[in-house]
Amino acid sequence: MTQSDMTRSRHAPPKASAMLEALRGLGYSTATALADVIDNSIAARAATVYLRFVWAGSASAIHILDDGAGMDASGLDQAMRLGERNPLETRAADDLGRFGLGLKTASLSQCRRLTVASRRGGQTHCLRWDLDEIARRSDDGWYLLEDAAEGSVEYLRILDEQPQGTLVLWEILDRIITQGFSEQNFLDLMDRVEQHLSMVFHRYLEGSRPRLRILINDRPIRPWDPFLIDHPATWSSPVQRYWSAAALVEVQGHVLPHHDRLESGAYEPAGGPEGWTLQQGFYVYRNVRLLVAGGWLGLGQGRSWTREEAYRLARIRIDIPNSADADWKIDIRKSTARPPVALRKRLLSLAEDVRQRARRVFAHRGRIAQVGGKAPLVEAWQVEQGNGGMRYRISEDHPAVKAVLESAGPLLPQIRAMLRVIEETVPVQRIWLDTTEDKEVPRTGFAGEALAEVVAVLEVMFRNMIQKKGLSPHLAREQLLRTEPFHQYPDLVRNLPDTLTPE
Repeated sequence: MTQSDMTRSRHAPPKASAMLEALRGLGYSTATALADVIDNSIAARAATVYLRFVWAGSASAIHILDDGAGMDASGLDQAMRLGERNPLETRAADDLGRFGLGLKTASLSQCRRLTVASRRGGQTHCLRWDLDEIARRSDDGWYLLEDAAEGSVEYLRILDEQPQGTLVLWEILDRIITQGFSEQNFLDLMDRVEQHLSMVFHRYLEGSRPRLRILINDRPIRPWDPFLIDHPATWSSPVQRYWSAAALVEVQGHVLPHHDRLESGAYEPAGGPEGWTLQQGFYVYRNVRLLVAGGWLGLGQGRSWTREEAYRLARIRIDIPNSADADWKIDIRKSTARPPVALRKRLLSLAEDVRQRARRVFAHRGRIAQVGGKAPLVEAWQVEQGNGGMRYRISEDHPAVKAVLESAGPLLPQIRAMLRVIEETVPVQRIWLDTTEDKEVPRTGFAGEALAEVVAVLEVMFRNMIQKKGLSPHLAREQLLRTEPFHQYPDLVRNLPDTLTPE
């Protein structure tokens, strides 16, 4: 007799009611739960997914219908069981699942009754989980109920109109329809779901012949591209490929255009569902399905990087195969990931480069800080780093400042005192608060001003350079093209006349 034969054991199944109630607390939102359900539609090779939100107060419902391959009776039974698949099993390369829990845990996180009907080969089969029914049973067993509940059959009739496919029905939406929840709240929820799905599945939805269509109450969802690939001002690094745990990982950095380089009405949508600051960082995809949308994955020098305004334009794409799930510590909700140790140094190096590029674009409003060959840009403000910390100083080399100082005469001490007062009272904290709270960068560089305002200042400086500095009109224009903020208005500078009009 072996040692294993002598080992005493007992069968210890969990109580169904308690376990199912506990699984409801995994942290799904309605949007992430619906995305998990749609993963199953993609696995079934669906071309179209129809989401319908039905408002009826406490009797409201949500259903998801696809035109995928459908399931026979055995397949549906397996799909409705918790943990029907071992996450350690090898899966098809395009499989979006892992734990065998997503359909059930995602759905039951939002509702108390989950009904799934599937049609294949001219036959429709239906099973449901009903948490209230399970709670009423004295033996606390794991009971899958057959067919739809009374009053729910009407939702399933739409499935009979197509040759194959699957319908997932959520009823008794106790985690959604809470006290005070109104029809307007329901409509707002639909908008949030649309934003999330347009981001998570954007690579499926893109192109003239997309792999997938998703409709919410008959309205098609449009893809949201986090990287603005088609915008001419977007910077993209070369694609880098790394091997980790026998899995090929593909990485590419992007720096998005500054607000000033985006067309009117395009800035806010480009920020994403959570806004520019929160959407910065890494975007982790598995089989082109987005898992993580922003954040720095715990990377950083000394301490983990946080999402700061200065790096809001930095976004980095990472593509991993499903064989790397364990290596990247993908969770049940498919919403968190941690890079393996073997890749952290390489990802850190790329992220540092992308962040610094993004910071420069942010600081210079999307303009290159070098104009006309190798000549540096003359900036109005300088950063001075000393033992006491960082300070901002007005540059006395800026032509506008230099001209005043050289012509100041006996007023020079007062002017220098005035400049020092300005330097020492830069409202850094106020600017930071306004930017953080309003999610908008304060306007500088004549942004939003009439061109006549820019021309008026330009003409004053142009005249001073010619009359007092003795520069030719050509050299004066060249200097202005290298001077902040006039380097942003090259056409206005070049149109300055060779002959000055009398004052």
